[in-house]
Amino acid sequence: MPTTPPATPRLTPVLKAALSGVLDLAWVVLFVVIGRVNHDKGVNPAGVVSTLWPFALGLAVGWLVARGWRRPTALWPTGIVVWLGCVTIGMVFRVVSGQGTVAAFIGVALAFVGLGLLGWRAIFPIIRRRRQWHA
Repeated sequence: MPTTPPATPRLTPVLKAALSGVLDLAWVVLFVVIGRVNHDKGVNPAGVVSTLWPFALGLAVGWLVARGWRRPTALWPTGIVVWLGCVTIGMVFRVVSGQGTVAAFIGVALAFVGLGLLGWRAIFPIIRRRRQWHA
């Protein structure tokens, strides 16, 4: 008697959105930590939070504007809007809070944050299709 293969587990929409948000935030935290290490600022919690909050705020606003919880793994519009919101609002609030910014830093932030926030969203459909194909 043939047996049917087990169904591929599916994430609930709420869990998918939560995991996507955590993944985005983890990438932004990594960006901040690497930047602080490279500029000899230290990785103490207060310093990390001080550098992180403008970008975390930008990330949250990007999620709200894109309504990221609806299609959290979508490259467009979610990924693009979250990425640009994170960096743009992050830079604005760095300046407003006296942390400052320069053109090279904006370029690095756009590239690194984009690599993470867009990268996993670009790879996600490939992994999902591959899992379905092997199921």
